[in-house]
Amino acid sequence: MPKLIELVEGEARWADDAFVSVADEDAIPESGDVILSLARFQAEGDALLASNSRRVGVRIEPDQEVEALAYDLPRLAVVALAFPKYRDGRAYTSARLLRERFGYQGQVRAVGDVLREQAGFMVRCGFDAFEPADGATPEAWSKAAQRFRHVYQRAADARTVAFEERAS
Repeated sequence: MPKLIELVEGEARWADDAFVSVADEDAIPESGDVILSLARFQAEGDALLASNSRRVGVRIEPDQEVEALAYDLPRLAVVALAFPKYRDGRAYTSARLLRERFGYQGQVRAVGDVLREQAGFMVRCGFDAFEPADGATPEAWSKAAQRFRHVYQRAADARTVAFEERAS
């Protein structure tokens, strides 16, 4: 079973990935949890969700809008946001929208060109699972995610901002 890094109560740890990413041209396995592209989910998602025998996730590419999932979010276990290149930051916005605007409580997973140096920003935006492309360990990921003691803007992680810390 493939591994991914999950963030649980501020600590990163290895976790088994129960989900299988299914390409658009591949058949959906008879059983097991799956992650589908947005297009395939829109075509076949209702039937998969109706079966109640598996958990379903959707992969969102940077040029796709998470708003397309607004109705189905309560039924989705995972939303995987793709980083085709580490310098493409559109998935940060999608993660923040999922957490703050839509109140999504499921797993928001970073996939693709995901690097440890991005950990702090990803956690602040609402990501809680990562498929690191740089071979990072959970220990290194935790350290990178907690590198900065103070934050200066509010974000999806609800950390207290520096000016509020000073006032109290």
